[in-house]
Amino acid sequence: MMFIDTHCHLDAQEFCALAPMERSQAAINNVVHCVVPAVEVANFEAVRAVAHAGGDSYCLGIHPLYVSRAQDDDLDRLDAALTQYKDDPCLVAVGEIGLDYFVPELCVSPLREHQEYFYLAQLRLARKHGLPVVLHSRRSADQVLKGLRAVGRKAKVAGATDIAFPQSWHGIAHAFNGSTQQAQAFIDLGLKLGFGGALTYERALQLRRLAAALPLAAIVLETDAPDMPPHWLYKTTEQRTAGEAQGVNSPAELPRIAAELAALRGISLEELAQATTRNALAALPKISALLPTLFNNSPISGQNS
Repeated sequence: MMFIDTHCHLDAQEFCALAPMERSQAAINNVVHCVVPAVEVANFEAVRAVAHAGGDSYCLGIHPLYVSRAQDDDLDRLDAALTQYKDDPCLVAVGEIGLDYFVPELCVSPLREHQEYFYLAQLRLARKHGLPVVLHSRRSADQVLKGLRAVGRKAKVAGATDIAFPQSWHGIAHAFNGSTQQAQAFIDLGLKLGFGGALTYERALQLRRLAAALPLAAIVLETDAPDMPPHWLYKTTEQRTAGEAQGVNSPAELPRIAAELAALRGISLEELAQATTRNALAALPKISALLPTLFNNSPISGQNS
């Protein structure tokens, strides 16, 4: 039994020098691979380094929450980095990119238009470099979908895609929390949907219903570590005021999150692990070439499945 964490920020400040220890604990828990997305140009080298150190993979992109401090030439620098590392087997996608309409200042001019410009530009870079996308779509699923359709159509007209099947994209709609109709729209475009700690909260009724009902072939697992803690790590305001520390999410939590999802769907943990691993490899195909190396060099190879 093996798990792939399709979205974790192992380069985050919360981990710092502890990242190797966190990664080792995840490996003990049968998390055989982690995908580490960038959030801005300044952390491109950090995500690349932490991914290579752990036998994992990484994505390069500019997160919508970081667009407000992006420099005028950051899209050119992203393009240059994607060119520079095009032969790096650990570079598997453009991400984390997308739109965020949860933060109030990002919903009004000029930042709304600014993040939309960066999103579309990065979709075009993903097409140019033949890479999947890892998408952020907090309260913005319809607009994210609109961008995917627009760039996908233009790429097909221009003959800039060599995808040989009807779906337009590879990749993942990370931390999906939209409607059934939006979920199906992402699936129709060829994308997988990421589920993590948010589904472990009993009050998240809509998300839990969606996670239980979607086709199993559409789902991948993620932690978004150190963010999106599962319920067993979360501390209320009252608890924090009383001195209890907020739990830090990590890739090691993924099997327990997966167990909750398996229970929601009424299937075994083994079946869920096999399906979500297969789905992750379909969403981010370059990971497949990394797994033999990982199995030869990690403690996973000596464990029972």
